[in-house]
Amino acid sequence: MYFPYGETEVAYLKSRDKMLGAAIDAIGHIDRETDEDLFSAVVHHIIAQQISSTALATVWGRLQEAVGRPTAEKLLDLGRERLQALGMTFKKAEYILDFCERVQKGNFDIDAVEAMTDEEAIEALSALKGIGVWTAEMILTFCLKRKDVVSYGDLAIQRGMRMLYRHRKIDREKFNRYRRRYSPYGTVASLYLWAIAGGALEGLRDPAPKRKK
Repeated sequence: MYFPYGETEVAYLKSRDKMLGAAIDAIGHIDRETDEDLFSAVVHHIIAQQISSTALATVWGRLQEAVGRPTAEKLLDLGRERLQALGMTFKKAEYILDFCERVQKGNFDIDAVEAMTDEEAIEALSALKGIGVWTAEMILTFCLKRKDVVSYGDLAIQRGMRMLYRHRKIDREKFNRYRRRYSPYGTVASLYLWAIAGGALEGLRDPAPKRKK
C-alpha cells in the first residue's frame, strides 16, 4: 500500500503555492509505502532509529524470519537476548519489550490510537519508551496515513524547504507559515519536500551555510 493522494490534494497545493506546484509537476506522482499494522509500525520505527536503511532492512528481515508478523506475544516469547541477537541494541530490545508488555496488559490501547486526533495520537505514541515526537509523526504519516503531517523535527523536510524556497535557514516561524499554507494536505507536501531534499530536482542546491571544519 502507498500513501493515498490524488488530484484533489495536488490541485489544492498548487493553488496555494506556485513554487511547490512547479515542483509537483516536475517530480510527478510519488509512491511511498505504508504499513497497515500499527503494532508492527511502532516496532519497526524503534528499530529504525539511528541506523541506515540497509541495516534496518537486515534486522527487520531477521525479525520476520524469527516470528513472522510481529505481535506482542511473539516478541515477549522471543525475549531480550534473542532480540539483541537479531542485530539491535540492548536499549531498543528493552523499548520493544516494554511496548509489548504495555499492549499485552492493556496499559496501552493500540486500537484506540486510530480514533485519536493527530495531537492526541502523537502524545500517546511519544509517551512510549523509545518513541519521540518525530517518530510519532512518522508513524502518523506512514501507518495511520494522516493527511496533514509536516514535521519540524525532520531535517530532510527543513532541507527541502530551504532548497525549494531558497532560504539559508528554516526557523519555526517560517516553518509554521509554510505548514499553514499546505494545510489540510501537509503530508502530501512533505512527500515532495523529502523528494526535493533527496535530489529529485536537478540543479537545486541547499543554500544553508556550510559548517566550518
